[in-house]
Amino acid sequence: MRIATYNVEWFTNLFDRNGKLLEDGGWSARYNVTRADQLTALGIVFTAMDADAVMVIEAPDDGVRHRTVDQLETFAARYSLRCRKALIGHANETQQEIALLYDPDRLSVEHDPRGEAGAGSGDGAAPRFDGSFRIDLNIDGTLDTVEFSKPPLEIAARSAAGIAFRMIGVHMKSKAPHGALNEEQARRIAIENRRKHLAQSIWLRRRVLEHLAAGESLMVMGDFNDGPGLDEYEKLFGRSGVEIVLGWDEPRKERLFDLNAKLAFGKLLSAMPFTARFYLDQHGRYFNALLDYIMVSPDLRGRNPSWRIWHPFDDPACYRVPELREALLTASDHFPVTIDIDL
Repeated sequence: MRIATYNVEWFTNLFDRNGKLLEDGGWSARYNVTRADQLTALGIVFTAMDADAVMVIEAPDDGVRHRTVDQLETFAARYSLRCRKALIGHANETQQEIALLYDPDRLSVEHDPRGEAGAGSGDGAAPRFDGSFRIDLNIDGTLDTVEFSKPPLEIAARSAAGIAFRMIGVHMKSKAPHGALNEEQARRIAIENRRKHLAQSIWLRRRVLEHLAAGESLMVMGDFNDGPGLDEYEKLFGRSGVEIVLGWDEPRKERLFDLNAKLAFGKLLSAMPFTARFYLDQHGRYFNALLDYIMVSPDLRGRNPSWRIWHPFDDPACYRVPELREALLTASDHFPVTIDIDL
């Protein structure tokens, strides 16, 4: 079975207010890319991946006039994708949903949120992801309230072969100091955002531990907005959010595993794996980052999964096919990550 995570930059902008595809010459949210060009590129990428399930990050907005599920299924029908059914969890107000596009012949899925509704503290069970989490962010003896602007999507899945497993799709808080007017504000906002990001990571980690303690097979995937070398405040906080969710320094039976994270954080290679590519206008060049992960529980790691980043320049098979290479560059600022595993 092939399972993917893919952050599609502002997917919602490719649909009109009634949820109809905008295959026209109007500009998408991608620089110098029309909506028709981005849609065509996405069709090529999704077809080439040929995944059984894709965790879509920045999925189309879920609103009164346009439903995320309907829009994704319209997209799948337009490009004749095997992944033709969609599932969403808790909708949010950012116009960037988390949704699953899947092949109903290969697996069955349902939204299955865990935890108690409302607020929970940092030393107890993890509350539901559409609630709030109370934790001392500033180490001042006062509990702060943290929420997910994009609540993670919790899925109970079962493969056609009868194997049950769980998936959690995530789009963690950005640490970028958006809105800063000067260097001092940028520093303050960046540190505040990192604290909130770490709090969300601790919240997610508590849920991971609950699944592992229950003996449940688990995949945690999506855009973590975090990775080695992304900003200058990493050493200030000791651990990244990715390391927290993985359980990097905890007993092996309580760790999640992601091959790309191991390569990056373990510093085994001088060449880093990357899943995203952004243009930095002030420097006139592109910046690569590792932001997207598929983490698996110890039992799933024992099934010898194979990870792949569909990077147009780093993956030889992608580079050798000009149509796919260009589509990956046009479709989004992130590249898909897939895992092939026997389920």
